[in-house]
Formats: sequence, C-alpha cells, structure tokens
Amino acid sequence: MSEIIILFLGAVSAGLLGSLTGLGGGVIIIPLLTLGFGVPMHYAIGASLISVIGTSSGAAVAFVKEGFTNMRIGMFLEIGTTAGAIIGALVSGMLNPNTIGIIFASILLLTVILNLKGKPDHQEPLIKGSLEEKLKLYGTFPDKGVLKSYSARNTVPGFLMMLFAGAMSGLLGIGSGALKVLAMDNMMKLPFKVSTTTSNFMIGVTAVASALIYFQRGEIIPVIVAPVLIGVVVGSFIGSKTLMVSKTKKLKVFFAIVITILSVYMMYNGINKSFR
Repeated sequence: MSEIIILFLGAVSAGLLGSLTGLGGGVIIIPLLTLGFGVPMHYAIGASLISVIGTSSGAAVAFVKEGFTNMRIGMFLEIGTTAGAIIGALVSGMLNPNTIGIIFASILLLTVILNLKGKPDHQEPLIKGSLEEKLKLYGTFPDKGVLKSYSARNTVPGFLMMLFAGAMSGLLGIGSGALKVLAMDNMMKLPFKVSTTTSNFMIGVTAVASALIYFQRGEIIPVIVAPVLIGVVVGSFIGSKTLMVSKTKKLKVFFAIVITILSVYMMYNGINKSFR
C-alpha cells in the first residue's frame, strides 16, 4: 500500500513538472517506474502511455473550444503519427529493455534541447494552387481578440517527421510533443499557439494506437497504471493553475537539468544492462 502511495505522489510530481514545462509527464514516469520502483521497461511504457492519454484529453478539449487547435491539420498528421505509433509499439516488443533505455535517454536529451530553444512564431499566407490549399491545411486563430489567418508549408517533410514522432511515442511511451511541435513549427511554419495546441490534441490519439498493442501483449498492469494515471492527471491540473503565476523560464532550466541527469543515468543503466 505504501508503495502505491509513493508511486501516486511521484506521478503527481511528474504531471506537475510536465505541465509546467510542456514536456509531458511521460519523461518523468518512465525513469520513476524503471529506476525508482524496478518496474520492467515494457510495463513502465504501458503505464506511461495511459497517463499520456489522460493528460492530453482534458487540455485538448479546452484548446479546441478556444479556437487554437486546427482539427483538420491534426487529423491529417495523425495518419502519420498513428502509423508510426503502431510501428514503434510493435518494434518495442522485439527490442531488449536496455536498448530501449538507451534510445529513451537519447530522445530525452534531444527533447530538452528542443524545449530550451527559442520558438519561432510564423504566420504564412495561403499560396494558391499549393498542396496545402488542396488539402485545406490552413485556418484562423484568435490573438488578442483578432482572428489571424495562416497556412501550413512543407507538408511532406512535416508528415514524415510525424511518422518519426509517432514511432518514438509508441516505442518509448512518451507523447513526443517536442518532436511534433518541431515538425509543425520549424518545418510546416504554423503559428506557435496553433502547433502546440494541435500537438496536444494529437498526443492522446497517438498514445491510444500504441497502448492497444501494449494491452494486447498484457503489458498494461492496472495496479501500476491506476495510481500513475490519477497522479499525473492531478499533477497536470495543479500545473495548469500554477502556470499562470510561475516563472516558466527558470522552471524550464531547472527541469532541463533534472531531465539531463535522469537521461545520463538511464543511459548508464542501459549500457550496463540494468533494465529488465
């Protein structure tokens, strides 16, 4: 019983830190379960995927109502992320847990670097006759009471990046939000608010696709998933309220240091074959 309470409190912390920094709780949940509680890697990934579904669902509804999320772009790109998530989940079942630990640590470091970089804010006009016009990958979003128009760019490279982001989500049990935002910000030139909110909407759908495969393999254990899911949702809710009054730049630097230490430690454990 005491272990479940400690796990719940750890999940609350993961949800809190994840929502404050935009990296999501999964990047804390996996190290917490594998290194802190000795949970086998594949079971930890299954629990993390369920927590990703829970945390993304609540926020996604609010962003859609506010008019930031572009549902059409999100559903189009979901074709890539869902296909990637299924591939990632299938490959995960074939890989040694230590190999997954090393890949996880590497992606964690990449995520930290991307999160600390300055985010561009694009607002591209629609080009007549372009692929983006044919696929209707454009829209408007509210900005200080004014509706602003935008259009996507570089759809094919962005879609391919989504395949990779989905594969990493299915393989590692994380939302891969940083990779999705990278594709929409840097490649597809979408406004920052649109890319982050659309990414949040996509994360849950991507996680469902891979979670079904983990469930079918018997790698989603209720006694682990329940406290993690509840804890992360509670932590995310507290984080969303705290975000309004907190200094996020300092938090991001602090979180980056913590994640870097965790990733190095996970890399070390993976190389020394400590995961099971």
